[in-house]
Amino acid sequence: MSELQAAAAFYQSPIGVLAAGLLSEQLHVMWPAASVAGLGLLGIGFAAPFLCTWQARAQRCVALSPAPMGRARWPVPGRNLACTAEEGALPFPDLSFDRVLLVHALENAENDRRLLREVWRVLKDSGELLVVAANRTGLWAHGETTPFGHGRPYSAGQIGALLTESMFRAERRATALFLPPLLLPPPGARIRLRMVRAAERAGRRLAPGLAGVTVTVAVKDVYAGVPAQAVPSRRRLMLVDAA
Repeated sequence: MSELQAAAAFYQSPIGVLAAGLLSEQLHVMWPAASVAGLGLLGIGFAAPFLCTWQARAQRCVALSPAPMGRARWPVPGRNLACTAEEGALPFPDLSFDRVLLVHALENAENDRRLLREVWRVLKDSGELLVVAANRTGLWAHGETTPFGHGRPYSAGQIGALLTESMFRAERRATALFLPPLLLPPPGARIRLRMVRAAERAGRRLAPGLAGVTVTVAVKDVYAGVPAQAVPSRRRLMLVDAA
């Protein structure tokens, strides 16, 4: 089973549905629906389900999965807007997108700096990058039953340093998923959402370092210079089979 298939299976489970809802709430705080009206969005990693929340307002949405993560068609049903490509050679011209969303992308990247260099290239000068990554100091990163326990997690400080090195400037941060998976109430429990949201609020206030995931919005730093390492000029694109 590929990383993409494993993530899809998790987010279709009761715990995954709850986790996706909590993440989506934070993504909407960072990027309200009205703020993406008429913009071009690129989602990398397992970003397609989260792109759906902006698709109606955005001018276009494209989902890309790095080749090692596998392939997935999106949306289903509908005209395919997904593709697969090498993370170090995204098949888009310079300055193609207004916003880029990374979900489970950095953790599974073969080379996180190379991926971010390509994101910098395809992002417009006024664009924003939103990174959703497993938190190294959170409990979700230490179990293999969820996508947050696979790949390489990052602390908030590591994300900030990596973004700075990659010519981005972090501007806003949020956290989510404070209750570990085993402590989440069962589906159908009357107090489920109320208890989970209370835990989220308390966690952000009292122990932000224990969050399962960090959410960071960064802007492209156009004055940081040109990437030191050249990006390969040959770019390979694989469209996901529409059948």
